Amino acid sequence: MKINSEASIILFRFFKAKSFISIFYFSCIIFSILGCKQQNAEVEVSGSGKRVNTAIIPVPKLEDDSYDWWERHKDVLSIKDTLDPEIVLIGNSITHFWGGDFPPLNNADGTSRVANGPHSWEATFQNRRVLNLGFGWDRTQNVLWRLNNGELDGLSPKLVIIHIGTNNTSETENARKNTASEILEGIAAIYYSVRFKTPNAKIVLMEIMPREEMPNNSRRLLINETNQLLKQFAKDNGITLLDISSKMLNSDGILTKAFTLDFCHPNEAGYQIWGEALQPYIDGIDE
Repeated sequence: MKINSEASIILFRFFKAKSFISIFYFSCIIFSILGCKQQNAEVEVSGSGKRVNTAIIPVPKLEDDSYDWWERHKDVLSIKDTLDPEIVLIGNSITHFWGGDFPPLNNADGTSRVANGPHSWEATFQNRRVLNLGFGWDRTQNVLWRLNNGELDGLSPKLVIIHIGTNNTSETENARKNTASEILEGIAAIYYSVRFKTPNAKIVLMEIMPREEMPNNSRRLLINETNQLLKQFAKDNGITLLDISSKMLNSDGILTKAFTLDFCHPNEAGYQIWGEALQPYIDGIDE
């Protein structure tokens, strides 16, 4: 089997590394690179009949949404180097529809779209150079594909914020719902890919924000289980993990429309909570 030049570079660096984290990271990256050969079809079982974790197999667009996924990817590649971002946000629609002009926020027909949290975006990032790598409907496997296809290459941001995983709790015709441990593996692969590509950046990993109104909803329970695994992962590896759930839920654990548009996507007030939680890390990039 021939390994491409990127994999060869990773292999060289691997042999210089000695830590367990480096070994784990190497495995994630090689798996991701080789997985790029797979396109839209998601593999469910391996040759041995064992179920494959789809959350770590890079694939491009899976679901239709209110924007053009491929055009947004193209826009990112065309703007990222000129922008030379100080801050990069990586995620799904929660990140995508917060705001920002880089790349432009457009509908599927190319017309401009109104952001869900423009005022909190402005208050949070002000005049910072921010690259928004949020893509609506993205799962961890979509983010891995985008990272493998140039969206972060050559950049040296001071801060990278990752919030991903909520769409892996969905079951559709195009992709299955993942387990908590599978979602953790997907998020970990993204983290290590970002760490490799931006070795000098501060990385803030977000716990998956609460979703669905009631605390006993099966999706909420799956998110909670995933977040518990994320806490241990972050603790074991010295990773900054940020949780804003307690500020978005009432005393009974109910997610209301005081902070969300649809029990998933934050409204202006919800984004303000996120922005205020990020502020110390944003202020810290000047130190």
